Amino acid sequence: MKIGFLGYGEAARAFHEGLKDAAAVVLAHDILLLSGDEAMREAMSVRGAQIAETAAALGAADLIFSAVTADQSLLAVQPLLPHLGPGHVFVDINSVSPERKRQTAAAVEAAGANYIDMAVMAPVLPRKHRTPVLLAGPAASQMLPEFLALGFTAEIAGDAPGAATAIKMVRSVFVKGLEAITVEALLAARASGCFDEILASLSSSYPGLDWPHFAEYQMERTTRHGRRRAAEMHESAATLDALGLHGGLAVAIAAVQERMGACGVTSEQGLKPTVDHVLARRLARSP
Repeated sequence: MKIGFLGYGEAARAFHEGLKDAAAVVLAHDILLLSGDEAMREAMSVRGAQIAETAAALGAADLIFSAVTADQSLLAVQPLLPHLGPGHVFVDINSVSPERKRQTAAAVEAAGANYIDMAVMAPVLPRKHRTPVLLAGPAASQMLPEFLALGFTAEIAGDAPGAATAIKMVRSVFVKGLEAITVEALLAARASGCFDEILASLSSSYPGLDWPHFAEYQMERTTRHGRRRAAEMHESAATLDALGLHGGLAVAIAAVQERMGACGVTSEQGLKPTVDHVLARRLARSP
């Protein structure tokens, strides 16, 4: 089997590492290659991927995972469409609205390929491709045994594209919203001089959340992944708006996630993203 990755960020790299034993050939393309990003090229090489200089080159793969930024999910597949046909399976793992997945599915299926809406329901590390996923689309039931044979922890969410991502988009309003509420409340507590009192009160009211470890974890996740989470929350907003509900809540969550991701404090930089570190950078970047 030849596996291709359209987009080679954290999710694609984790899937690749997990699927190494299953694939004779792994092809990878990322738009950053077009701008000469040597770090991206190195990330592909060190994991043993054959570098696809263009998206079209992924047509040589049998199973193609799309893992790009949320705003690019439909645009990224366009150069690949003329090179898709019967025998190709296009797996859309992007965190986007059901409508976006339906649009992508229509384009892929018009090219003659099978389309799978895959929703990744937990962080891809440490379980990599064994992270629980949901599958949807006309070919989902047919493909389920193959995914299970590859080691995926997969379940069917429905026959229509968008059924899997709908579950993720709605769930994300709570999960990413809880992150946003936590970090914003604690930053406000520190700024107003009542941090210890707020932390003690929350620890008493919600002991099951394992304070203060819970707070530290939310700081780390939002500073490391805030920008990507912001893009996902805009898709959650589109999902809620399409249902006639209040997408504005998800937009507000996206704004907090974006600010956290832009504050420049991550453990990758050798800094522990404490409340004090984050607050200083958030205030420094306030209008």
